[in-house]
Amino acid sequence: MTASRTLATAARVLRQLRHDPRTIALLLVIPSLMIILLRYVFDADPAVFNSIGASLLGIFPLITMFLVSSIATLRERTSGTLERLLAMPLGKGDLIAGYALAFGALAVLQSLIATGISLWLLDLNVVGSPWLLLLVALLDALLGTALGLFVSAFAASEFQAVQFMPAVIFPQLLLCGLFTPRDTMQPVLRALSDVLPMSYAVDAMTQVLHHPEATATFARDTGIVATVALVVLALGAATLRRRTP
Repeated sequence: MTASRTLATAARVLRQLRHDPRTIALLLVIPSLMIILLRYVFDADPAVFNSIGASLLGIFPLITMFLVSSIATLRERTSGTLERLLAMPLGKGDLIAGYALAFGALAVLQSLIATGISLWLLDLNVVGSPWLLLLVALLDALLGTALGLFVSAFAASEFQAVQFMPAVIFPQLLLCGLFTPRDTMQPVLRALSDVLPMSYAVDAMTQVLHHPEATATFARDTGIVATVALVVLALGAATLRRRTP
């Protein structure tokens, strides 16, 4: 891996995305609209929104980044762009890191917009620092990017890439503790939730919701999310194929 090739790849991806307003809207607008919709769904009982809003502030970006990164990478492979790029002196690590950097930059904007709207427009009440909330939202978005880049290697079409969402995202959504506390789940489900990264993303948001300072649990949770994202990116580079058969 070289910094110049990684940065050149990231710049190319961002230039392509700049000419795709629908993708930009999906990344930057839809998560915030979903949070606004959720706030007014629970308009009669704002306490409910306050209890789950912080968790969804991390989950929505994770889902959107997963979709966009998996489909964008697959499109490059099916169009032959990826094969041409890898015929140049560009390693798989440079390519994956460049994609992660480009989508990471968009994740920063996405997290800033969604966090700002939640805190100052929708009056999401958190005890912890807004910067800690932003950090978790950003890590969740990067995790979604890493998962999307990884699963794109196993899809032969954009339709198949979307089909990975029920397999990769939905089980984590059901077992992350958003709907019911994880310690009340059946032992098998609890054990499964303990190895799913979204569980730690939700736990980290819960820590920000209830504690004014970063706790040891918060540091553990964010460390796990960041580590999983890096490991999945490495796996994505290892499994990246030049083209779809």
